[in-house]
Amino acid sequence: MTTLSVTGGHVLLPDASVTRADVLIDQERGEILEIGADLAGDETLDASDALVTPGFVNGHCHVAMTLLRGYADDKPLDAWLQEDIWPAEAELTAEDVRVGTELGLVEMIKSGTTAFADMYFHVPEIAAAVEEAGLRARLGHGVVTVVKDDEEARADMETSLEIAAEYDGAADGRISTAFMPHSLTTVGTEYLEEFVPRAREIGVPIHYHANETEDEVTPIVEDRGVRPLEYAAERGMLEPEDFVAHGVHVDERETELLAEAGTGVIHCPASNMKLASGMAPVQRMREAGVTVGLGTDGAASNNDLSMLDEARDAAMLGKLAAADASAVPAEAVAEMLTADSADAIGLETGRLEAGAPADLAVIDLETSHLTPRHDLVSHLAYAAAAADVRHTVCDGQVLMRDREVLTLDERAIRERALEAGKALVGRVEG
Repeated sequence: MTTLSVTGGHVLLPDASVTRADVLIDQERGEILEIGADLAGDETLDASDALVTPGFVNGHCHVAMTLLRGYADDKPLDAWLQEDIWPAEAELTAEDVRVGTELGLVEMIKSGTTAFADMYFHVPEIAAAVEEAGLRARLGHGVVTVVKDDEEARADMETSLEIAAEYDGAADGRISTAFMPHSLTTVGTEYLEEFVPRAREIGVPIHYHANETEDEVTPIVEDRGVRPLEYAAERGMLEPEDFVAHGVHVDERETELLAEAGTGVIHCPASNMKLASGMAPVQRMREAGVTVGLGTDGAASNNDLSMLDEARDAAMLGKLAAADASAVPAEAVAEMLTADSADAIGLETGRLEAGAPADLAVIDLETSHLTPRHDLVSHLAYAAAAADVRHTVCDGQVLMRDREVLTLDERAIRERALEAGKALVGRVEG
């Protein structure tokens, strides 16, 4: 057994308390052995004057969209997708997706994220990048059928199922999968009714966008006479292992359905604000017992992958949506950033305790904006930034030490991504 001791830090525990302690890790098993005083390991990671937190969990993103960061801004969702994003994505190659993913993984590691859920295509390239980077992920091939003929649509649905079956458990168990129809309005009813039961047969969860904008709600209400999540429930798409992205325009009955089903919701406040999609009723959903996690969405609609930015946005927007300054408090945001996101996407991480996966971030407190230290949970929710992350550990392995990413060549990736992004835009613009 090889051990790693994260020493001298303030450790955020599952009950939201903070204690001075060391964290002793079994690196071979990727597991926390003990949290306590004076725990010596074969290797040491300095956490003095720092907050040791569970690694952050990005519950919903499209990581390869880093190549489209800043390409199309300041438009509502439908126009943004149809006029800019979908045409650009049609030009993406497998090589583009690989380097875009690597760029995003570097950004995640440098901002303390150790696990994420991703919906995209060319998933084998994403899986290979995840394996190399050392992160955890729940991956899936996203499917849109509305712009395809029946043969193309069925082939795409089959691909999503095949990817889910093939890659579940990859990267020594760090990769999990899901069946990922894009949304309730971009995938035809006949395909959902045929392929959702098949996803259940292979035992993978279902992840999709839901109730992101009013334009996603109105067509279902008008055509089906029910709200979107009622429509989803009728098709077997609200189960405890499932999770939906956004949930902005969710009414009280849909909130009850989510709570009764145990289906998680991934809140993406920055993307929802930028696209003017609306304000998700996070406080109401949490009070009803819905597990609400956090996600960045893609870098084209955010425009970064920092979960610390997302945490602050969630706290601020949650208060505004509820018209209540006490709504979505710092402790709730810390849970959403870690354990709740992990629970929502079905990964056993997000907590620092003996026996838990050794996934953690070390946040440097020796900065002016984290001084004085009245309340470190408050600092985590409201003041900490991606650049404050000193070290990142996943599955017991050090992915970043003293701001240096160890598993990926950051400089080479940035250079490749710069060229790939320029070439992509050149192809799109003809």
